Amino acid sequence: MIVRALLAPFDKTGIEAFARVLHKRGVELIATSGTARRLRDAALPVKEVSDVTGFPEMLGGRVKTLHPKIHGGLLGRRDDPEHVAQMTEHGIEPIDLLCLNLYPFEDTIARPDATFGDAVEMIDIGGPAMLRAAAKNHAHVIPIVDAADYETFLARWSENKLDAGYRRSLAAKAYRHTALYDAAIAGYMAGGTGDPGNGADTGTDGDALPAFHLLAGERVRELRYGENPHQRAAVYRSGGEPGLAGAEVLNGKPLSFNNLQDAAGAYATVSEFEEPTAVVVKHANPCGAASADSLLEAFSNAWDGDPLSAFGGILAFNRTLNAETADAIAAPGRFVEVIIAPGFEDAALRTLREKPKWGKNVRILVCPLLRSSGPGGSGLEVRPLPGGFLLQDLDAKVANPEDLKTVTKRAPTEAEIRDLVFAQRVCKHVKSNTIVLARGCAVMGVGAGQMSRVDASHMAVRKAGEKAKGAVFASDAFLPFNDALEVALDAGATAAIQPGGSRNDEKCIEFADERGIAMVFTGTRHFLH
Repeated sequence: MIVRALLAPFDKTGIEAFARVLHKRGVELIATSGTARRLRDAALPVKEVSDVTGFPEMLGGRVKTLHPKIHGGLLGRRDDPEHVAQMTEHGIEPIDLLCLNLYPFEDTIARPDATFGDAVEMIDIGGPAMLRAAAKNHAHVIPIVDAADYETFLARWSENKLDAGYRRSLAAKAYRHTALYDAAIAGYMAGGTGDPGNGADTGTDGDALPAFHLLAGERVRELRYGENPHQRAAVYRSGGEPGLAGAEVLNGKPLSFNNLQDAAGAYATVSEFEEPTAVVVKHANPCGAASADSLLEAFSNAWDGDPLSAFGGILAFNRTLNAETADAIAAPGRFVEVIIAPGFEDAALRTLREKPKWGKNVRILVCPLLRSSGPGGSGLEVRPLPGGFLLQDLDAKVANPEDLKTVTKRAPTEAEIRDLVFAQRVCKHVKSNTIVLARGCAVMGVGAGQMSRVDASHMAVRKAGEKAKGAVFASDAFLPFNDALEVALDAGATAAIQPGGSRNDEKCIEFADERGIAMVFTGTRHFLH
């Protein structure tokens, strides 16, 4: 039986319509001041929380619901005579329904201009306390945290189906809501360094990673299976920005675990570039990538880097996909599983959807470009470990022309510098050991995930074939010997980029000078395991 309802949602979407139905069914409405104003404006009778507690809202709204007449009404068990007697003695009336969602903490900290003080003010105190109370007492109190549940609740109430299972599901959703909220706050507080500007200490030690890190996410979709059919899998979203987990799917059959893994790698790679760029990923590694003056040219060059591997791959773009590029993707002999971009022209969508054989199945995803805050910021990467996990800063560092240190007698040409920077940016997204050959800001060949660097070089040269002539050579780590570089130079490479730092650097530099090539050091390794 629903006699009294407390309405206090921060997100007031649909609250007037919901409250109107409650009122028509004879439910007494109680609300916090902001919600009460909305309901009065909708000509609904409502009692404010301060009228129930006998105390005004105070301290700028920080204290309003923390009172026995509110929490007693939520926590009191109707089937416990002692509870009922105490409630009667102290004038506490039961609350049968709580409609509440919390302050938008995650949305606030996602704003570039948000200060630490802004974040602190968005830490809800009374809301989580009330939600947890109602969820604990869900046998007697209905907790609703999502406006999407209003209609279902009203329908089930009309049909007398507010059974134990349904009540428990709403309680679980309430606890998920508070758990994700608390995880976001704890992560934010632990992720700062030193004094945030108002004399508060965030609890971290200098520039160290946080002393603890909470992993929390809400399942957004189940997948058919994981990497293999015998493994279960699902997608979970965490944090403020939706990222790939919250990408809008415009077309295609359901995404698989491997689709999403590859899409993540493709989109991380393409997000490195400012120029129109296309990336093709197959089995977690870029097999083609190119930057050009137009998206069409970038796609064509990326696909031509390794057409055999590109077939059935994942495409990522850093520009809105236009019609002419979509026509090229849909050309005979081409097939892709996923296309991801920050936007799609209507004509491009029509072309892709109408592609015979695979158009109805290709997954088309819209997602904003990835922009990591880098070392010392909130861009952290988690890797699973038996019994725990590893945590590190995202590898947000990239080489720019001004960062390159020429170590050979011959300096690279302007064209070679462009290619060296391009190759290094692709290289950091290929599994180690890695060698990338590039020419004209396009990948010619990739050697990925080899146990020895010379094997990676052999693979890249074999993939490139004749296209290795005039290409530049990029290595994800220093060259302990000259063998990997020699393989590429014998195939026609003219310049090299590597971190440097080996005890054999001088021998490598001498070898490069003997061969008459340009070589630059970046000082930064980019292993990817």
